[in-house]
Amino acid sequence: MKIYNTLTGKKEEFVPLQENHVSMYACGPTVYNYFHIGNARPFIFFDVVRRYFEYCGYTVNFVQNFTDVDDKIINKANEEGITPKELSEKYIQEYFIDAKGLGIRPATVHPKVSENIPEIISLIERLVDKGLAYNVGGNVYYRVNAFSDYGKLSKQSLEDLNAGARIEVNDEKESPLDFALWKKMKENEPYWESPWGKGRPGWHIECSAMSRKYLGNTIDIHGGGMDLIFPHHENEIAQSEGACGSCMAHYWMHNAYININNEKMSKSKGNFFTVRDIGKHYDLEVVRFFMLSAHYKSPLNFSDDLLQQAQNGMERLYNLKENLLFMLEKTEHTNLTADEETWLNQLQLHKTAFKEAMDDDFNTANAISAIFELARDINTQIKEPISHAATQGAYNLLMELCNVLGIVGKENKKELLDEQIQQLIENRNQARKNKDFTRADAIRDELKAQGIILEDTREGVKWKREN
Repeated sequence: MKIYNTLTGKKEEFVPLQENHVSMYACGPTVYNYFHIGNARPFIFFDVVRRYFEYCGYTVNFVQNFTDVDDKIINKANEEGITPKELSEKYIQEYFIDAKGLGIRPATVHPKVSENIPEIISLIERLVDKGLAYNVGGNVYYRVNAFSDYGKLSKQSLEDLNAGARIEVNDEKESPLDFALWKKMKENEPYWESPWGKGRPGWHIECSAMSRKYLGNTIDIHGGGMDLIFPHHENEIAQSEGACGSCMAHYWMHNAYININNEKMSKSKGNFFTVRDIGKHYDLEVVRFFMLSAHYKSPLNFSDDLLQQAQNGMERLYNLKENLLFMLEKTEHTNLTADEETWLNQLQLHKTAFKEAMDDDFNTANAISAIFELARDINTQIKEPISHAATQGAYNLLMELCNVLGIVGKENKKELLDEQIQQLIENRNQARKNKDFTRADAIRDELKAQGIILEDTREGVKWKREN
């Protein structure tokens, strides 16, 4: 398995720190509102990374934080007349609702900033003791010029950063590059006691502290959107490696941006959409499928036309799933023929193609192509009668690959027909047996008028409600 490492700028063979175990940290949401579709991409992608590692036999310890202490949270809570804790707890619960709709499983741990203040203070103290941080009247800053490797993730030198830094008037920092680790208390803000007085953490320090607490000083993979490379992840490296003297993460992974109708998403342009907004028009599984239809490092354009294409693709896979389940229900338990055994073995080539795609830096676009090739071969074969065992083998393989990507996983919901409709279907079946096709066609038309679509197959009559 090869992973593109932002730190080195190349694909590298994945070698875990501990055999058969993977430690992963992905930056989670700041919980002051519903998360938007730009946030959804890394949440979905790292869920798939985790799923694939588990599929390959790894035990995965996956940490995704909630930033529940932040200026945006404080400001919105003040506007709504509630406490920051009340606001953040509300949107943490809303996160899980939308995440479930997108097929995103809960992380192994979802730590919150507010519940890890002692660890944050301890890490800042360590940086102060090492001369990498300094206190100015209750504000504690990281001394960037004291960390020689600063800029190694974003490929920027200290000299260039210093030259381009903006000097603020009356700035109390030693250098404009220095960033806040601890902020002294302001009026109407939450605060905690610390060696530097009452205050709260800066943004960057939280991930260093929580990654270290739950995964150790060095982890396998750290990830997020490419907008986090600088300054957030660059600052995390400076904090963690400065304090501990060891590599923070062996592999850094970052997904590309999402554009809306070929334009950058922004509230000012009126093209800013939350997942909750999109869910009013599309099943969120379609959004997940759409997000995985391109390689995670490729920019992705979000539009109604492309979502509709994704929905059509999902429907093709669900139709095949339902056809296979219907065949399994209606056919007798019969063994494989020699030809069917050969066919099932040939289907394994699609599994090989799927794994090759995923082993090549989690190329979900090519993995989905492998699933559609598998679906095409299955659809071709089931045009002719096949055994129950062959049907089961095809179904199992289809679902095995789809499950890795977290798609086509919804239960088939057999809708209950009222007695009148059920009786009409039975009457039509009897009319066909009596060769009264005029009556059978009339019943079909009557059912269609009520939104019930019938499909005659060799296994029996299938029905569905018209969309």
